[in-house]
Amino acid sequence: MMRSFEELVTEAGSVSVDGWDFSWLDGRATEQRPSWGYQRAMGERWACASAALDIQTGGGEVLAAAPVVPPVAVATESWPPNLAKATRLLHPRGIVLVADQDDPPLPFADAAFDLVTSRHPVQTWWDEIARVLAPGGTYFSQQVGPASVFEVVEYFLGPQSEESRRGRHPDDARKAAEAAGLEVVDLRAETLRTEFFDIGAVVYFLRKVIWMVPGFTVEQYRDRLSELDRQIRRDGPFVAHTSRFLIEARKPV
Repeated sequence: MMRSFEELVTEAGSVSVDGWDFSWLDGRATEQRPSWGYQRAMGERWACASAALDIQTGGGEVLAAAPVVPPVAVATESWPPNLAKATRLLHPRGIVLVADQDDPPLPFADAAFDLVTSRHPVQTWWDEIARVLAPGGTYFSQQVGPASVFEVVEYFLGPQSEESRRGRHPDDARKAAEAAGLEVVDLRAETLRTEFFDIGAVVYFLRKVIWMVPGFTVEQYRDRLSELDRQIRRDGPFVAHTSRFLIEARKPV
């Protein structure tokens, strides 16, 4: 039997959302993974690099799993709870963590890295990435695409504009990369199924991915949460669709 609405939202509203680890959702939500296997592919590239930078590393969970760390290894992060967690995970691997506000300029010299990576950056500063890449260097990133999980967004905020739904389009990323002087060598996009099995999973997701419903609190959206709880109990999992794209861009020699 599913626990009561109050039990589920109270638990999900109090659990820590530090870092970028979603294991709390195991058994409560599922998300298809892109076919390209970003973590594995990123690790392969880190193993071949001499100087690598991971931008907006979150809690460091993805980067810490890289099997090989290059001689020069750096990551940036801005959110204090993530900084503490990433420091604990990355320092034992020999990766230096730099506290950065995610605004340009990046705190590194020109041509400092032959590899820059980023998983789900909030914003990509293409000119800065091009600047810190050495000639022949590569930027490799998995990003959130347009209208990702908008079934959740629009359930709470109502219909979104076409401009909002088209935001973060991979075609725009290509144009921005090329405008910064980079050559896009790979660009792939996929739409993937996500399911939420109880209302606690929805609360946890919105507390963690704070830009989906800005300023989200249980109290503010209690009526909509209660209605969604009844819907899940009656009809089964709440289904949404994530949008992801992979982009790899190279700086000319």
